[in-house]
Amino acid sequence: MNAKLKIIITMVTFGTLGPFIKNIGLVSSEIALYRAVIALIILTIFILFNKKFSQVSTVKNNLWKLFFSGGAMGFNWILLFEAYNYTSIALATLCYYFAPVVVVIMSTLFFREKLTLKQIICFIGSTIGLILIIEVSSGGKSDMTGILFGLGAAVLYATVILLNKSMTGIDGITRTIFQLAAAVMVIFPYVFGTEGFHILQLDNIGLINLIIVGIVHTGIVYVLYFSSLSELSGQEVSVLSYLDPLFAILISILWMGESITQLQLLGGGMILLFTLTNEMKIYKKSILKAK
Repeated sequence: MNAKLKIIITMVTFGTLGPFIKNIGLVSSEIALYRAVIALIILTIFILFNKKFSQVSTVKNNLWKLFFSGGAMGFNWILLFEAYNYTSIALATLCYYFAPVVVVIMSTLFFREKLTLKQIICFIGSTIGLILIIEVSSGGKSDMTGILFGLGAAVLYATVILLNKSMTGIDGITRTIFQLAAAVMVIFPYVFGTEGFHILQLDNIGLINLIIVGIVHTGIVYVLYFSSLSELSGQEVSVLSYLDPLFAILISILWMGESITQLQLLGGGMILLFTLTNEMKIYKKSILKAK
């Protein structure tokens, strides 16, 4: 399968996640736990059949980063699923895509990275977009709670991104397997100590949706995603990744019938536009060669 097609399928599939989560009659933490377990099984089978695995020494050198990033990934899912419960899929997704802006802020605060003029402009533009979303929240307290959960998920996702960037010598799919295992290790005691386990009380529709989320939205698309990365440039992946929020917004409005104001759409558009602009790079050498 063509690498670009794999990324497109991956991002479109991610964009359809919200409705499936809403159809699962379990608390967000339990859904996140089962999602991680199912995906972990699928990716382990895939890597065993393909016999592709990073060296044990490399994994050991990154073990604590794998654990913390896996835990952050698990709770990132929990907060995102909670955002779906309190506000529309569109608003939850748009707030979640504030993560690249959070990465810039955290890189500046914790890694002393200098901000470029472009990053400053993109940060200001994305922040204005977020303010527009928050200021015109039509669903009152529920909407605001969902937006805050979405932003919390964005912060945790940004943490995962930064920890991944700091890991060396470990391939993407091996890293993800260990992160999924860490997510299970962290979420399991959390679920056990809070809401408990209720999967046996799940109806057939909820069970089918849970299996689809674990197998399709996580296991299969992760395999497609990582198998395509080596064939595409970082810029191509960044651009195509914005199919995810675009499809999520369309599904939220057209399929789920959820409301979103024109100002919120404008704010969301600003977040997506400025975060995409921040990730875009002009490769002059490539352009010259193409000519």
